Amino acid sequence: MDFAKKHARLVAGLIILVSVSFFLGARYGKEQALNSAALANLTNTATIPSANVNFAPFWKAWTILKKDYVPTSTSTNVVTDQDKVWGAIQGLTASLGDPYTVFFPPVESKEFATDIKGSFVGVGMEVGQDTGVLTIVAPLKGSPAEAAGLRAGDKILRIDDKDSARLSTEEAVRLIRGEEGTAVTFTIGRQGKTAPFTVKVVRQTINIPTIDTKDMGNGVFYIALYSFSENSPELFRGALRQFVESKDTKLILDLRGNPGGYLEAALDMASWFLPSGQVVVSEDYGPGKDPTVYRSKGYNVFNDQLKFAILVDGGSASASEILAGALSELGRATLIGQKTFGKGSVQELVPVTDDTTLKVTIARWLTPKGNSISHQGITPAIVVARTEADAKAGKDPQLDRAVQFLNTGK
Repeated sequence: MDFAKKHARLVAGLIILVSVSFFLGARYGKEQALNSAALANLTNTATIPSANVNFAPFWKAWTILKKDYVPTSTSTNVVTDQDKVWGAIQGLTASLGDPYTVFFPPVESKEFATDIKGSFVGVGMEVGQDTGVLTIVAPLKGSPAEAAGLRAGDKILRIDDKDSARLSTEEAVRLIRGEEGTAVTFTIGRQGKTAPFTVKVVRQTINIPTIDTKDMGNGVFYIALYSFSENSPELFRGALRQFVESKDTKLILDLRGNPGGYLEAALDMASWFLPSGQVVVSEDYGPGKDPTVYRSKGYNVFNDQLKFAILVDGGSASASEILAGALSELGRATLIGQKTFGKGSVQELVPVTDDTTLKVTIARWLTPKGNSISHQGITPAIVVARTEADAKAGKDPQLDRAVQFLNTGK
């Protein structure tokens, strides 16, 4: 896989930064460059369903709707035959029960292509499906969503007056996004709260935060990474340089609320701590197919004596889980905090026509020891909660516990 293509693969939806979403993990390289002739060829050679699939009910339903359907009002939008085809494909993808496999008709496909290029107006959080419920993975640091008090793990029950129960993440994105300065109201269910409550958030242009550093004293250096963007490997390298120059010997990497991003960024960061060739993550395509294995580039500038803790929580997803899982399983860091989100599947963007796209799950991520990130997330070696009361009081028992661990070894 060439460098450009690897950079275009998103591990979980970075570009959340809009208002919300993605959980991509997507390839968006050479497939996007297919021309019309190639698409026609693909269409002509598409796999035909097995002989025992009965399409008669589909065509009967098509004929009935074509002949008998009458709109309930004159204001109902006209639905063309082509719109019905797009709807049928959306139903086909929905039948798989995978919230990350989605068909984009022309308008939605164009919006999605704009999203992954990176300029957004929204509320600054990522959402995904957790046991079938629309859930906030993490609000971005300094975003309108964070300022309004939305938290990782919050369940979105309604978006304005729309029930979220049947919404895909992409449909939720379209509802949450809007013009700058306008407001969107969420009905939220939160663990520990006896009843749902509403939160109003004003949409703004989202500036993507990436990294913060701090010398905490007593030999402890702190790096907070908020996303795995294209420029985060270079920023992380600079942060590590600050750590080395500080003469500190203990390192905390804070991945809490980091919903992921570029796979290449996670690989590059892991490479500072691992020897060349060490497995960082594998891409499992299912039985009978060879996995793709991603290995350390071998920068490996820190010896085995580095005291290293990584903070994670329910907002740590995808690329965060790849990095944390690799460094913990390979004995380079100790995880502290709460169980991660559990987003470890890979989506590929494939053009269906010149103006429509299919985002399809093609694989799942496995840690160096073969554990599926999507199965249950990653549970830290040292479990420490940070409650809503802690946050309101400005307390951070997870960070305090990491400092204690690095100073005492316990």
